[in-house]
Amino acid sequence: MLVHICCAVDSHYFLQKLRDDYPDEKLIGFFYDPNIHPFSEYYLRLLDVKRSCKLLGIDLIEGEYDTNGWLNAVRGYENELEKGARCSICFDNRFEVTAKKAKELGENIFTSTLLTSPKKSLTQLKTSGDELAKKYNLKFIAPDYRSSHGTQEQNILAKRDKLYRQDYCGCLFGLTKQREYQDRLADELFSPISKQIMPESIEERVALYETRCELEENNQKYEIKKERFLNWRLLRGLVKCGNKVIASYFLPYSTLKKSYSRGKISWQGEIGYFDRDEIVFLTLAYYNQLSNSDYKSTKELTFNPQTFDIEVKIRAEIIPNPYNLSTIVVVDEKFQDKFEILCQSKAYEDTQEILLTKNPQ
Repeated sequence: MLVHICCAVDSHYFLQKLRDDYPDEKLIGFFYDPNIHPFSEYYLRLLDVKRSCKLLGIDLIEGEYDTNGWLNAVRGYENELEKGARCSICFDNRFEVTAKKAKELGENIFTSTLLTSPKKSLTQLKTSGDELAKKYNLKFIAPDYRSSHGTQEQNILAKRDKLYRQDYCGCLFGLTKQREYQDRLADELFSPISKQIMPESIEERVALYETRCELEENNQKYEIKKERFLNWRLLRGLVKCGNKVIASYFLPYSTLKKSYSRGKISWQGEIGYFDRDEIVFLTLAYYNQLSNSDYKSTKELTFNPQTFDIEVKIRAEIIPNPYNLSTIVVVDEKFQDKFEILCQSKAYEDTQEILLTKNPQ
């Protein structure tokens, strides 16, 4: 039996139930999810599915990440709500490729772990699966493992086995709608040009779960816990003197109440203080001293920065108050003229997972 897999949280429970109900069937997993966006999120879910299948002793095949094909399939349905027409097209798209793969492998039955997702319509899934089964002369099975406390058991199992729990279905359009409804920043959709790994970014999650796999390979104990914290993203930062843009670099947790300010600066050694809006400047030479680095320009710093944690420590050296959100800007050298500054950023409450490798409780 070929089992289309969407994510480990759904598949880990579904596959075990399926194996109990169909003991004579050899289960083969098929991860085909070109709807998942961005690719880093796709990779993270695949990584977790591989681990789950390894734990369960189930073979796994990875399908093509055909994002363009999926986008073309749902074109014109971008604004549909969850469980609307776009979802039906998405199921058809993934189930058709799954049905073709089943025929290729000589399998007569296929199904999908989407059936156990509480956010998906069983009716939509069954309709799509049955139509494609008929088209390809196959059988589509649609067991309901949600009822009789199934969803609760699924969540308990996911927590016990430390699975990655994503908080959106996967597609670009579902994500943006969900973040708008939550009044949250869709930070999954952008990364800094510096490629610095930001807190609670997909890249940070990938690093955490890759480390988890390494720990398990070495039989080292660990725990994954969650904590609340203040997150931050810089959307745009700019310093101008007249029509000239001044090379600059903004440190983490830099914010401006109205995003824009203009005025003059007074220097005290290597630190400059703006005459309004609590803005602070420091020279690149002082940044190098604090970070024990040797950057030749802020441009070099922009494209090859220190880690986020190191820069938070640098910030604490400039302003010891841990609750301070003043803008701190690194510039190549001191300047005196009147200038303008733009800092569009977001500081917001968030949660993140942390990996504990010592004395797990």
